[in-house]
Amino acid sequence: MTADYVARWLADNPLSASHVDCAIAVMLKILDGKCKMKTEEKVVMTRLYDLVKAHPGELMGNEMHRLIASARDNPDDEMKNFIYEKRVLAETMISRPVMKGFKAMIRQRGLFEYGKEI
Repeated sequence: MTADYVARWLADNPLSASHVDCAIAVMLKILDGKCKMKTEEKVVMTRLYDLVKAHPGELMGNEMHRLIASARDNPDDEMKNFIYEKRVLAETMISRPVMKGFKAMIRQRGLFEYGKEI
């Protein structure tokens, strides 16, 4: 099950506060409909976000978590447009090296290897 895999992965690869910010930004991108990840990767990233949403980021915290919860409950076009604006703002707050490092780390450490374990 994906949920168990992601939980085990997270236990072995705890995220820093700046990585929580990155997970928030990715979740916003999934919610605004602009994410180009494969469907399976979106499922994994959503599960990762669900596991870290109780944790504050370095730059973002409860306000973003509440916004994400609201967007998940009400995914209409108006909300998607609002999420888009918040996502663009979030991405400007996170430095490119931090986001690139996060993306490289989750790939190198096998977050998307669900179903490929030997």
